[in-house]
Amino acid sequence: MTDPIADMISRVRNASIVHKERVTMPTSRLKTAIAGVLKEEGYIEDYSVTEGARGELSITLRYTANRIPAIHSLRRVSKPGSRMYANTESLPVVQQNMGIAILSTSKGVMSNREAREQRIGGEVLMFVS
Repeated sequence: MTDPIADMISRVRNASIVHKERVTMPTSRLKTAIAGVLKEEGYIEDYSVTEGARGELSITLRYTANRIPAIHSLRRVSKPGSRMYANTESLPVVQQNMGIAILSTSKGVMSNREAREQRIGGEVLMFVS
């Protein structure tokens, strides 16, 4: 697999479209960190990691009372063939601050809001709204 983050995005997007409660995928430290940011920002209910020979990351999706997904759109920004970096002054604003950008920084994976507070930049992985 050339882009595991894009695979994660596709799995979560497809599961939310068909109103699945959970979605599983192969785990990695980066995917687990992204799931942590999504949980912290309220886009998913919870996530869990099973250890073993083939570890799995299981994400429980969040829906409103009317079964509307909390995640409306997921978009991969920085791709393996075209990386996108942002410094402190040029951190992206997603849908007039109604969404978030997830960044990989020198201090770990975090949202654009947290990166702005800590005044650090990094690689823009994806937009979530």
